[in-house]
Amino acid sequence: MAEKLKDTEDRLLEAMFRSEPVADEGFSDRVVSRIRRRLWVQRLALPVAMLVGGAVAVKPATQLVIAASKLLTVVPQGILDAPTTWIPQMQSVAFGATLTQTVVLGAMVLAAGLLGTRMLVE
Repeated sequence: MAEKLKDTEDRLLEAMFRSEPVADEGFSDRVVSRIRRRLWVQRLALPVAMLVGGAVAVKPATQLVIAASKLLTVVPQGILDAPTTWIPQMQSVAFGATLTQTVVLGAMVLAAGLLGTRMLVE
């Protein structure tokens, strides 16, 4: 509504700032195109770097998974199982006890991981 109602001061200001475009022989267009090009380069740099880094990291990641699986076969099974006393017992009608325990254990691991990364950042 305020845009439609203009008083004399608004009209005077518009007339004062209204002018013909400056003849700059395309300089403004070149600057705008360069800025747009840089914006696109900045937008695409991170995804391209992620793809290249992921492609480079595929082989070491597979080697790490293979080494971890070999290590897990050597470790006794009793050490890998989390004692059930560590996990709060939450029984629900909709979920079974093992699913609830798994979700609670996952939430505990997530919380510990987030807390650890926060401590590393600080």
